[in-house]
Amino acid sequence: MTPVVVSSARRHVRGVEAWRRRVVRPPLTRRTAPGNECPVMHELGRPGARLGRPRDADLTDRLLTGALDLVAEVGLDRFNADALVTATGAGKAAVYRRWPNTEVLLAEALGRCHPVPEVPDTGSLRGDLVALLAPWTRALDRDERALAAVVGQALHSEELRAGLESAVVGPLDAAVAAVVGQHTARGHQVSARQGALLRRLVLALWWDRSVADPAPRAAAEVGELVDRVLLPVVPVG
Repeated sequence: MTPVVVSSARRHVRGVEAWRRRVVRPPLTRRTAPGNECPVMHELGRPGARLGRPRDADLTDRLLTGALDLVAEVGLDRFNADALVTATGAGKAAVYRRWPNTEVLLAEALGRCHPVPEVPDTGSLRGDLVALLAPWTRALDRDERALAAVVGQALHSEELRAGLESAVVGPLDAAVAAVVGQHTARGHQVSARQGALLRRLVLALWWDRSVADPAPRAAAEVGELVDRVLLPVVPVG
C-alpha cells in the first residue's frame, strides 16, 4: 500500500472518530435546582413509592369489606348504595365507578368469603366428615351471615348466584371430593353416584344450617348427623 493511500485511510479514520465524538454523545443529565424538583417524579424515583392507584385499591377494599359487614348486619333488604357510603365514608360516585350496581358489588364481596374449612385426613371417613362440619358447632360468623342473607335473592340474580357458587358451592364440592378421595385412598370403593349424592346432601345440609336453623349444634349432634344421614351413602366396609 502506497504512503498516499495509508495517509488517506488514516485521515478517514480520524474523521469518523471525530464525527462520533460530536454526534454520538451520552445523554445529558439535567440538573434541577434544589426546591424546584417535580414532586411526582421525585416520588416515582423513591423505592417503594405508592401513588394514586394504591389509594383506589384501598378504597375498593374498604367498600367490599363494608358491603359484607353491612349485609351481614342488616340483611339484603336494607342493603343499598346509600347505606354503604354512609357506613364506609365513601362517595356514591366511588361505588358506581367500580360496579354497575350493588348486586355486582356484593357478588364480588361474597367471593372473598371462605366458610368451607380445609378438611384434614383424620384417618376415617367419619372423622373427615365431622371435621368438614366443625363450623356448625359455633354461631355463624360475619361471612356466613352475609352469604345466608343473599340465598333467597340468588334465585333471581345471576350475579349473586355466581357469588354463592364461588364462596360456597365450589369449595364445598371440592371439600367433599377430597373426603371421598381420602376414603378411596384407604382402600374403599366409592362410585361416582355415591360421591355425587354425598355432595348434594352436604350442600343441602349446609344451606339448611345457614338459613333455616343457624343455631350452634353440639358436637354430639353433628356426629349423629354424620352417622345417620351421611355415612349410609358411602360404604365403609
